Amino acid sequence: MKSTPSEDTWMFETFQARAEEVSAEVHRFATRARALEFIVDFLRAEGVADAPGSYALWADGPFLNQADRDDLGRRVPGLRFEVTRDRAAQTKIGLSQMDWGLADTGTLAQNSTAVEQRLVSTLPEIHVALVHTQAVLPDLASLLARVDPATMPYLALITGPSRTADIERVLTIGVHGPLRLVIVGVDEPLGVAA
Repeated sequence: MKSTPSEDTWMFETFQARAEEVSAEVHRFATRARALEFIVDFLRAEGVADAPGSYALWADGPFLNQADRDDLGRRVPGLRFEVTRDRAAQTKIGLSQMDWGLADTGTLAQNSTAVEQRLVSTLPEIHVALVHTQAVLPDLASLLARVDPATMPYLALITGPSRTADIERVLTIGVHGPLRLVIVGVDEPLGVAA
C-alpha cells in the first residue's frame, strides 16, 4: 500500500524527533541539488582537506552516481570516492546512502554487504547519512518484512552516534564509531543504483 504525502511527512517528522533524541543531527531538503549544496557546505565548514585525518570519503550509491565526482573533488579538496580500509582510517567524514529509516526509533538501516559502506559509516569521526524521506518505515517489523537475507546478508542498523557506558555507567560518545551522525533527508528520489 502506497502512503500519502501527509503520512510520509508525519513518518519523517517522527523519525527526525527520535533521531534527535539520540543526538543525531537531522536536515531535510526538497531536492537532491539542495541536499548536495548542504553537503558541500558542510564538508567545507568541517575543514575537509587533502591531508590524512582531514579527508572525506563517499561510498558509492544511487545519489552519488548522479553527481559529478570531478566537480565535487574540485569544490572540496580532500573529498575522495575510492574507499579503502587505509583511507577510511585516515578520514574525518564518511558519507553513505541509507536504504531506510525507522520512525519509532530514529534508526537508519542499510544493506552493508559491501565493505565500503561499513568503512565509511564506522571509521570516520563524522558520518553523513543520506536517506530518502519516503523510505522511512514505521518500525523494525516493517523493515524485516522487506529484507531477504539471501540477497542482503549484512544489514546495518545505526541509531545515533556511537555510544557506550562502562561498568561505572559513564556514557562515552564515539568510542566504537563516529562521534557525530548527520542525517540528510531528501524528498526527491535519490536515484537508482548504477
